[in-house]
Amino acid sequence: MKILIVTDAWYPQVNGVVRTLETVRGELGEMGHDVHVISPDQFKTIPCPTYPEIRLALFAKRKMAKMIEALHPVAIHISTEGPLGQVARAYCLKRGIPFSTAYHTRFPEYIHARWRLPLSILYRGMKHFHGKSQSVMVATETLRQELSDWGFNNLQIWSRGVDLDLFRPRPDASFGDFPKPHWLFVGRVAVEKNIGHFLDLDLPGTKFVVGDGPQLNELEGKYPNAQFLGKKIGEELATAFAAADVFVFPSKTDTFGLVILEALASGTPVAVFPVQGPADIVRGTKAGAIDADLREAALAALELKSEDARALAEQYSWRNSANQFLHNLAPFSGGFDGVEATRISLDDAANTSPAKSAVAEPDHAPETAAGKAPIGQPAQ
Repeated sequence: MKILIVTDAWYPQVNGVVRTLETVRGELGEMGHDVHVISPDQFKTIPCPTYPEIRLALFAKRKMAKMIEALHPVAIHISTEGPLGQVARAYCLKRGIPFSTAYHTRFPEYIHARWRLPLSILYRGMKHFHGKSQSVMVATETLRQELSDWGFNNLQIWSRGVDLDLFRPRPDASFGDFPKPHWLFVGRVAVEKNIGHFLDLDLPGTKFVVGDGPQLNELEGKYPNAQFLGKKIGEELATAFAAADVFVFPSKTDTFGLVILEALASGTPVAVFPVQGPADIVRGTKAGAIDADLREAALAALELKSEDARALAEQYSWRNSANQFLHNLAPFSGGFDGVEATRISLDDAANTSPAKSAVAEPDHAPETAAGKAPIGQPAQ
């Protein structure tokens, strides 16, 4: 089946959304599907205010239409609510084409944290964007219930996976001679990640932060005793996860927390707040500690076993994630050149668009030594 993914988050960004899309795209390609991506690097862009590393596409309407019509996809997935997502949504609505969307990022909470706009207004905007979607994909059951309470419809589960070959226990991994225990955070260094709370915790040993972002200089100046290691990818990132005694995740706004799975796969227990997403992963297991007092959660996680963390991560498969994504799509026939679009079944979609063995675009996506998409700090 020929699938089109439209996303405002793509390389050179390195975050949870990009990693999820690229990894699932690879899985779908191995399953015989032909997956294309429309992303900001194909348009003129400007830097996003407060996040210059994120590029926002400009003047995409006409070019987007030509790209979609040249491709003739059988399913369109709109991954993000940014400029490209808005243009793709308008294109589909104008032509009566079914499409799916995903709720990767809690933008209402992010915007509220920065500019204090009311959540009710912000969620109204999100509900409007996703309201015409045939399938709104969310990472956890808790998030599905939360969005349902906000009035969202057509919510479907799309879980995540982890690269169990790259992220694995490494007995020789070490941060060196810094006082132990070693506490780790990995992620975008930005206000919504609540990293300052982690760095304020009264914990023995040494705290490490892996990642880059707009708050990095501020936190480096405020917390001179913490070790800021910058962005890491691939083997270096995996080694950092394995070197930690506990992975501390202070975010209260993530819809999932892909880095939690990567820490668990590395045999590192986790400490999280009792919030949807992070808590959904470890609740009822021996792999992590959940507490409204993050210090208490971190100290409790220090007593947990590495093998229990790894065992939980082994339950998460990227192939299962790709299958969920596939079955949440809204395939259609027609919709181009004035032909009315009609939603069809997955079986009919496969017959309409013969599968190809190769995955299309982008040639510029870099790889790690393991042949996978690069791993870096997430934004989810």
